[in-house]
Amino acid sequence: MHKQDALLKAIEIEYGIKLPCLKCLYLWSLNGTLIDLGSDYRRHMSGGNLIINSLDRDQDTGIYQCTAFNTWGTILSRRLTLDFFAVSVREGQGVVLLCGPPMHSGELTFAWIFNEYPYFVQQDSRRFISQETGSLYIAKVEPSDVGNYTCVVNNSITKGKVLSSPTPLVLRNDGAMGEYEPKIEVHFPDTVPAAKGSTVKLECFALGNPVPEISWRRTSGVPFPSKVKMKNSNAVLEIQNFQQEDTGTYECVAENSRGKNAARGRISFHAKPHWLQTMIDGALSIEENLFWECKANGKPKPSYSWLKNGDNLMAEGRVQIENGALSIAALNLSDTGMYQCVAENKHGIIYSSAELMVLASPPSFSKNPLKALLKARSGSDVALECKPQASPRAISLWKKGNEIVQRNERITLLPNGTLKIANVTRRDAGSYTCIAKNQFGTASTTGRLFITEPTRITQRPANMEIIVGESIVLPCQIASDPALDVSFSWAFNGQLIDFHGDADHFDRSISGDLMIRNIQLNHGGKYVCVINTDVESLSASAILVVKGPPGPPDTVAVEEITDSTAQLSWKPGRDNGSPITGYIIQARTPFTVGWQAVDTVPEDINGNTLTATVVGLNAWVEYEFRVVARNSVGMGEPSPASAKTRTEDSMPDTAPTDVGGGGGTKSELVITWEPVPEELQNGEGFGYIIAFRPLGAVTWTRAVISTPGVARYVFRNDTIPAFSPFDVKVGAYNNRGEGPFSSIATVFSAEEVPSEAPKRVWGRSVSAAQIEVIWEALPATPERVLGYEVVYWEDDTKPDTVGKVRISANYSAVNVTGLKANTQYYLALCTFNTAGTGPQSTPINATTKKPPPGQPPLNVEWTMIGSLLTLHWDPVIAMETEAEVIGYLVLLRRHRDNEVNSIITNKTRMELTLSSNDNYLIQIKALSEGGEGVGSEPIHIHKLSTQTEHLFWPRCTLLRPCLIYFFWVQERQPF
Repeated sequence: MHKQDALLKAIEIEYGIKLPCLKCLYLWSLNGTLIDLGSDYRRHMSGGNLIINSLDRDQDTGIYQCTAFNTWGTILSRRLTLDFFAVSVREGQGVVLLCGPPMHSGELTFAWIFNEYPYFVQQDSRRFISQETGSLYIAKVEPSDVGNYTCVVNNSITKGKVLSSPTPLVLRNDGAMGEYEPKIEVHFPDTVPAAKGSTVKLECFALGNPVPEISWRRTSGVPFPSKVKMKNSNAVLEIQNFQQEDTGTYECVAENSRGKNAARGRISFHAKPHWLQTMIDGALSIEENLFWECKANGKPKPSYSWLKNGDNLMAEGRVQIENGALSIAALNLSDTGMYQCVAENKHGIIYSSAELMVLASPPSFSKNPLKALLKARSGSDVALECKPQASPRAISLWKKGNEIVQRNERITLLPNGTLKIANVTRRDAGSYTCIAKNQFGTASTTGRLFITEPTRITQRPANMEIIVGESIVLPCQIASDPALDVSFSWAFNGQLIDFHGDADHFDRSISGDLMIRNIQLNHGGKYVCVINTDVESLSASAILVVKGPPGPPDTVAVEEITDSTAQLSWKPGRDNGSPITGYIIQARTPFTVGWQAVDTVPEDINGNTLTATVVGLNAWVEYEFRVVARNSVGMGEPSPASAKTRTEDSMPDTAPTDVGGGGGTKSELVITWEPVPEELQNGEGFGYIIAFRPLGAVTWTRAVISTPGVARYVFRNDTIPAFSPFDVKVGAYNNRGEGPFSSIATVFSAEEVPSEAPKRVWGRSVSAAQIEVIWEALPATPERVLGYEVVYWEDDTKPDTVGKVRISANYSAVNVTGLKANTQYYLALCTFNTAGTGPQSTPINATTKKPPPGQPPLNVEWTMIGSLLTLHWDPVIAMETEAEVIGYLVLLRRHRDNEVNSIITNKTRMELTLSSNDNYLIQIKALSEGGEGVGSEPIHIHKLSTQTEHLFWPRCTLLRPCLIYFFWVQERQPF
């Protein structure tokens, strides 16, 4: 049988499984009798599978077996038993629905379909599906159980699924079944073999009415360990990772109100055979000897037998059998075939298969001829192999030219046919022929031996030291025989360099040199140049030391900490080829931006020092520290940060800054300051001490504020004179005590609001959006006046709609802008200081002027003679709701200085003289009492050309531009 068939058929020819078998024939037998498929219309084969239609209990019940054979041999499958069942029960009676498993390879799992897919039978205390037998057990049948049941068998290896024919379950009409004691239908064998480390499952289920309850125990009384699990309403006992201490007798007890029943069995270390060693296919020459050995383990120890082409092989003559060893002396062609080693004990039987091919053929060099040209270095040893294919093995002899090669002190003929020549010279060059011969024929093969001069390395790479980031060339130059093919390769620390994958750093020249660019620390190590020729391999090596900044120090720890110092220790990192010359310590707090260098003792930390004291720290602040090493190459990477550590607390040593104040209301002294930052508060319980006294007094008044973020204190007392100077200072404190005070500042108490209103207030409308308010300056008043405030509103019945304008006391008039056109406003004036505003004057009213015309000047036309520009536009006519036009405003912007010249005219025509060396932007607006109207479209005029300076340009308008005006563009660019 073909190798593929021979190794697989013993396992894979199973019921419902299709496997390849080259040129195989199949036969099926029933109860040992060959099935005649030609005369049986119900049975036929498909790919080796037996298919039976219209199953019949009487004709199809029995044991089936498949025989597969081809020209190479014969092999048998396992046996399959086919049986039938049908069920009719009374209500309350127990029932078992059988499911005979098909022949299979691998583990099977079982399930049952109730009536139709996908409605599966659900297991509970009344229903159980055995995974050993596949059968369905119903302890007590109920009317809801009536229906069709189909067994589903799943194969864990092939993932195939087989369904049985539906089995109807019907109730008999002769009455219900009465109560009866449990009857155990599922129980484990008297002896259960188990292997160490395996998972053992014991099944136990009983029929009965009422439904029995299942319990388990060990007859020794030893309780179950936690690894023992009860499943499926206690119908399954599972022991995971089986060990010696788990052996013993186990008892299953089924009990109901009518009685109880028990089943026992012993679990012991027993196992069916499994292979430790099997044979492999063999192809041996005629007259050679065969030795095959297979070994199996099991408990009890298995026995062995041998099959050839499906028949028992007996020990006789050349054939010797000893347990699992088979030997056949002096093989002949009749020994070709399929062999099976069979190992068997009472728990099972296993097969191992192998194919033996006995070969007989004349010599042939078709697969292993001599190389047409074999090169060898002068002075080396040469081996010419003669490896013909021949069965039996051929006898070999060698010729050089036409002369037979004889043994001498340099020439050796090995038993396997190889010719060895030691210390070859140019005299050994020539044509060599190997002649092979056996009883079936003769063959030869010829090759030419060519002797070359040795290869020499003329320039080797040298050991070097280099700095990170630099580039070098490692030379590798040779002198070689011109007849040789030479190749170069480089290895780095024992691994070949991938010049394509690491092209950023490595490159090589045709002559063999290695270039390394932008060297990194990981490029330090041993480099080997390997030279391969047709006849030899040479190498030269060099050590490259790469120097770089130090690696990061490690294990930075805070050994001791005070309110302003921290004692640190660390471990050095790699020096990366250059000794570490010093360290720098950096710190970070929640209040700093990133890492900052800190002061240390000693101030300069040399490379041999691994401890230092950080000084100048703030009290009661959480710090992290890290260390950076340096060497002659540069500064290295920082260490990982230390654990966060808080300095001890202490009294404040920083006073508040920017002490000042003033303002407030009558009888108040307002004091302000800049709060002390949290990192300078030095401890918990931080607050401020405010001290103040009248200017010239001796005794200080103190107040305490316990909120660190507060920056203002107000002292109220009716006896405080208005706008009176005070000495003020602010200090800080915390739980450890008081800190320093700030320098003394002079702060004035609150002043009183002005008591008089301005006199002779009047107003006039300036434009549609502006009213000017004028008043008479107040004479000296008891209260300080900082300025004037104009309050205005539209509706005198609703004075809460107020706008305000303030101006300093140096002025006696102010413009109120941003008003509505043609609207009456009410205005009042008052004075103010830091205490507030004084009484208002009697309100006045004024009405803004009508708005300027909303229509821009239209039909703007211009002509230009030389540098004289003449403008002309249509007059703007105001509407009734708009202010009348009183003139026009011509705006002229020069590009050079960007200044705007305003020219007012009451005409609709204007002449302007323009410079020929500048660009201009011109716009026209209507003027009215209400202000400036909407501007016309801007006119943009570029520099005038000297060639066109005296030309007369025709009249052009924005609506009718002249195409020849190449030097101007129309832009919408407002002033």
